[in-house]
Order: sequence, then C-alpha cells, then structure tokens
Amino acid sequence: MKEYVLNLLPVKEEEKGIFERIAPGAEHVYARSSTVTAEQMGQATVLFGWPRPERLKEAVRLKWFQTMWAGSDEYAGKVPEGVRFTTSSGTNSRSVAEHMLASVLALCRGLPGYRDNQRAKVWRDGGAAKTLLGSTVLVVGAGHVGGVFGKLCQGLGARTVGLKRSISGLPDGFDEIFPMGSLNELLPRADVVALILPHAPETAGMMDAERIGLMKDDAILVSAGRGSVLDQEALAEAMAAGKLWGAALDVTEPEPLPEGSPLWEIPNLLLTPHVAGGMRLEITRKACIELAQENLRRYFAGEPLINEVRVR
Repeated sequence: MKEYVLNLLPVKEEEKGIFERIAPGAEHVYARSSTVTAEQMGQATVLFGWPRPERLKEAVRLKWFQTMWAGSDEYAGKVPEGVRFTTSSGTNSRSVAEHMLASVLALCRGLPGYRDNQRAKVWRDGGAAKTLLGSTVLVVGAGHVGGVFGKLCQGLGARTVGLKRSISGLPDGFDEIFPMGSLNELLPRADVVALILPHAPETAGMMDAERIGLMKDDAILVSAGRGSVLDQEALAEAMAAGKLWGAALDVTEPEPLPEGSPLWEIPNLLLTPHVAGGMRLEITRKACIELAQENLRRYFAGEPLINEVRVR
C-alpha cells in the first residue's frame, strides 16, 4: 500500500521538497488543519500537524501521527488503537523558557506595577526590587523547557535546582537534581519556583495551598506547563494575604480564564493567555519541521522515532 503523507505543518516550499526527497515513493499532500478534508484524512497513513482530536476517527488508514505541539493530553483517548503517536516536545523550549525568564525579570523589577502607573499617569517609585543573582531557582519539571530555562537563569547568576520524575545524571542547566518526591523539602529554599509540568493524574493540583504555604513569603511563582497543576483559588487567597513577591501564569484552568476569577485583580500577578510557546518564533517553526523530517526518515528506515509516547 502506497504511503499517503498528510502534512498540516506550516511548511515553506523548499521544505516540502525535503519531505518529498526523504520519502520519494509516498504521496505528499499539504493542507491546513482548518481546511483539511474528510477525504484527505481518510487517505492518510502518516499525519503531521494539529488536527482537532475528534477528527482522528476519520483517519481510518492512519499508521503514525505526529502532533506539532509538545503536549499529548488533548489526544488522550482519541488516537486509534495501533496508531503510533509522537510529539514535537523540545521544539518550543527556547520560546517558553525565554517567556518565563521575561516574566520573572518583569516581576523582579515590578514592571507590571509600573505599567499600571503609566496607564493611570502616576509617576511613582515602586520601591525595592529583586535580582536573580545569588538566588535559588527551583524548576518543577526538569525536561526540555526546564533545562533551557535553568541555563538562562544560571547565566544571570542563579543556582538552579531541578525536580524530575526519573533521574539519570545531572541534566544540562541544573546545579542539583532531585526526584519529584523532594518538592516539599525544596520549596522553602527557593526564591523562584517554576512549574513546567504536563497534565496528568499525578500532577493535577500538585501545587496546592499547603505547598504554596511552604514557599518563601517573598518568592516568585511562574507556571508555564499546564494550568491544572496549580490550585488557583489557593494562590489567589495566599497572594491577597500578602504571600509571594509575585506570580506569572501563562496557563490557567480553564482557558480562557473566566471573567470572575480573582486572579485578574491581583496587582503583582502577571497573566498571559498561553502564548509562551506556539509558532511565534521562527526557530520554533523550523525546529518542528526538522523534527518531522527526521522522524519521517526514521519511519521509512525502520528506526526508533523521536518522542514516541503512548496516549490512550
């Protein structure tokens, strides 16, 4: 059976040629998630991109699907039995890490407050500031993004401590690494706590009221994995009572954040609408395309695929 490669990635013309040279015997079709037809989905044996999860049931010939994003949770229960599934984990690490660092530095210097003053036409010194120099940054989820973020923080003079589900040596970007079970012990040491965790039964609600209470009163919390990891009501209550120097959330539960959420009204809390990653940087788009090309080569060579996971 001839392979039918349905490519929904944001590819450029010269990149199409590379896909076709990797698999010259396959039929290559390029479309967008918003315009792909049921017929195209039905013909696909290989699929790249970001189709809506419910559309995978149309892909009756599908053998392998690679999503253009790092996360896999939205496809849980949607990938047909027997279909191989890979993610683009690692391709947006720089983008997310830089966004997190920018958020932390903005809070260190009180920039959200100064922006509020600017809009109110108030000329006022915001007082004390913080620096990452000499600080301890705790990264909860020391994976691809965590390693890049840790390295950026090290470059500014911070000591980085990572938490990881499984440990096999010291990852790049960290001065220390511990198992996830050490979270409670490490929270009181941290000046910055960065949550970079996927949604899973074991991570949902992990950062609850008790753990927020273990943090330093002047610590900074930043979250850029999945919103379900953080108890938002507990965070709002703690910050309203004066806990934490500040917080930055790029992810919430649910999304969009409801208008009635108390998080909107906290002056030292920075909210962004899940924009840390995505295809906003050309280096992210290019890395996503190159990963798809390498995995396509591996697929036809019978080699192990990068980022293959089970999602059922």
